[in-house]
Amino acid sequence: MNPNSPANPPDVPGISPDAGAPTDASTTESSFGDILLEFEQSQKPDLRGGETVQGKVVAITSDYVYVDVGRKMEGLLKPDAARAAGLDKLKTGDPITVTVTGRNEEGYYMLSTVKVEVPKDWSALEKAFNEKLTIAGTVTEVVKGGLRVDVGSRAFMPASRSGARDQVELEKLVGQEIQCRITKLDTAKEDIVVDRRVVLEEEVKKAKEQRFLELKEGDVLEGVVRTVTDFGAFIDLGGFDGLLHVADMSWGRVGKPADVVKAGDSLQVKLLKINRETRKISLGLKQLQPDPWTVAAEQFKVGDRVKGTVSRITDFGAFVELAPGVDGLIHMSEMSWSKKIRKPADVVKVGELVEAMVLTVNAADHRIGLGLKQALGDPWEEAQKKYPVDAVVEGAVTSLQKFGAFVDLGDGIEGMIHIGDISREKRLEHPNEVLKAGQVVKAQVLEIDKGRRRIRLGMKQLEPTQADEYIVEHKLGEVVSGRLIDVSGGRARVELGEGVFATCRLKETAQESKETKSGDAKADLSAMTAMLSARWKAGAGSGAGGGGKEQVKAGQVRTFRIASLDPAHKKIEVELVS
Repeated sequence: MNPNSPANPPDVPGISPDAGAPTDASTTESSFGDILLEFEQSQKPDLRGGETVQGKVVAITSDYVYVDVGRKMEGLLKPDAARAAGLDKLKTGDPITVTVTGRNEEGYYMLSTVKVEVPKDWSALEKAFNEKLTIAGTVTEVVKGGLRVDVGSRAFMPASRSGARDQVELEKLVGQEIQCRITKLDTAKEDIVVDRRVVLEEEVKKAKEQRFLELKEGDVLEGVVRTVTDFGAFIDLGGFDGLLHVADMSWGRVGKPADVVKAGDSLQVKLLKINRETRKISLGLKQLQPDPWTVAAEQFKVGDRVKGTVSRITDFGAFVELAPGVDGLIHMSEMSWSKKIRKPADVVKVGELVEAMVLTVNAADHRIGLGLKQALGDPWEEAQKKYPVDAVVEGAVTSLQKFGAFVDLGDGIEGMIHIGDISREKRLEHPNEVLKAGQVVKAQVLEIDKGRRRIRLGMKQLEPTQADEYIVEHKLGEVVSGRLIDVSGGRARVELGEGVFATCRLKETAQESKETKSGDAKADLSAMTAMLSARWKAGAGSGAGGGGKEQVKAGQVRTFRIASLDPAHKKIEVELVS
């Protein structure tokens, strides 16, 4: 054998790499036996094309099955040919019957498992032609337009039907035994035309079919990208195509298949599904990489603040890519604390980098729930401090409803002005009689409920009242008259004018005040007249002008001194004078 030949098996069982270095008697005897065997084999005549012999498998590689055919040079059998003959479980040492089809440049016998005969006469040639049988022939020379082939008689094989790709390969066929088929036979003119290419194509087709039948789901295959489309890429697996869909190219989001693969790329792919009836094959590229969701449960925990890019928006929320192949969903309800979201696109945009908080993790179902508003912080945590009762706020009207108006107070918080708290002047049927969307208004905080996330506002409470005007027109220590409305528990409610009320703290024993000096009492004439008139109407028992004691009770008109004026809270306190 030629040790420099690339077809030479690296370690053929039974042959030691150090066969030329004797170490003991047994080694010497073994070496002598090998030399004798090689000598005997060299004395045997070379095998001819078409000759069938019994051999033994000495080595198996991915390229060839090496067969000892009893000659100095071994024979080479392609694995596909062995599988096609049902010998897919060959192992070293197995006997095998093979047919010599020729020799390669290095002298190795090229073998086949198919017995091909050379026709002996014209009747055999006619039978081979009529039955389209494959016959053996020996290429004798290169002639114009093709090759001369000996098939028992001289035949011509056109270069286009030789299977050779160029002139060099055509010339290498000279002296080799080939398999061919007769395509034209004219016995009268002794004209024979043969075709080798059709036999080669059938062998390739048969090998492809055998390989297709051996495919099974889960196999990892080598392939070459043949074409790229909008939905995926077709991969040539060696005679048949499989579809690598865009969804199976990467665990991450793929914009278009051309971003991942291009025509001519060599790939390792996984066979996901095969339909032998329709001959459709589905392939996967991402399946050869770890599923990112297997580590998502450890990578993302509830309560974590995470950042990601908005990958797509739906009617119910937005998906955010947290890692290649791992998306989280921000539901529309988790986008704002109080602002009414009509559609997610009003809040976030595709491609936008957002920060969110992990609310739920379900790696088994490939789901992660996110919250946008939680990452921004709850504005209601500070609302009670920022908007205390009686505080005056300002904001734009966001919407008008039949029952009232909503006002934007900032930070995603809205306050509601009930229709009854909009105006003192008239009774409204709808807020739009006074307000419109976008109008900036001032209002007073009437109530805040953090639990229900509500702030009640009032506009009319900021309008000047009779009490405001009275406070402006009077001052501390001034003596005024008023009517007792309610007396209980040592306190009395006093009406000082229309819509103006004050509170009065009473002593346990109410004494009629002595006659006040004209310089101390500054009651106006109209107030005094009203008081005397009221006492006259009450009857003689009122004690007016008698200088005796008079019991304080509701309905009386009495004289009071202003003790306190509180404009901010519209409160007036008085002291009983008489």
